[in-house]
Amino acid sequence: MKLVLNKKPKNVTIIEGFPGFGLIGTIATEFLMEHLKTEKIGIIEMDEIPAMIAIHQNKVIEPISVHYNKEYNLVLIHAINIGKDLAWKLAEIIVEMAKTLSAKEIISLEGVGSPNPDSGRVFYYATQDSLVSKKLNNTAKPLMEGIIVGVTGALLARNVGVPITALFAEAKSNMPDSKAAAEIIKVLDIYAGLEVDPKPLLKQAEMFEKKLQGILQKGKEAEEIQDDKKLSYVG
Repeated sequence: MKLVLNKKPKNVTIIEGFPGFGLIGTIATEFLMEHLKTEKIGIIEMDEIPAMIAIHQNKVIEPISVHYNKEYNLVLIHAINIGKDLAWKLAEIIVEMAKTLSAKEIISLEGVGSPNPDSGRVFYYATQDSLVSKKLNNTAKPLMEGIIVGVTGALLARNVGVPITALFAEAKSNMPDSKAAAEIIKVLDIYAGLEVDPKPLLKQAEMFEKKLQGILQKGKEAEEIQDDKKLSYVG
């Protein structure tokens, strides 16, 4: 696994959205990439997953790409495929990125299951809770109980040396949930002051959901074809 950056802005805020419950992080970072007019400044290369990329509207979509917005000095990590059991390694890469870019903060966007997912609630956990609670006030509630898995969990388990704020939106299921992604964007907007127009938010999030469903389905089909080829070689 290797971090490749062709630009290295300093004193940035890193926003990461890895595939998780409801694909909240992936949909939300996709929306931010469009809304904030970002440029791709790097990728995370991984030998641990099948050699496979997606093509969408004549553009290559890597498993994990890194994008930069100059206006707010943000670095976005957008991911559609992180393989299995790679959370610890990816956390190491993000720590490396944070050091290289002298990051001020890491913000994680996640989904969480709920018996009442239509509530639109968003929770947060922060390593510097007093500062975050003042900004969010009644917009999001602190996460009092729960199990945090994946890359965000691996980051919080480390001594990163950079403040980490994790936002969790209640999602319907493990299927892509554009509505929950829209809710987490609204909270992120209040927290980071990104001036997101909420009116087209849900419609665009739904578009990204459909796009991701198509990419993920094609990726699954490609993996099945690859597995069939391996079996034919053996047989």
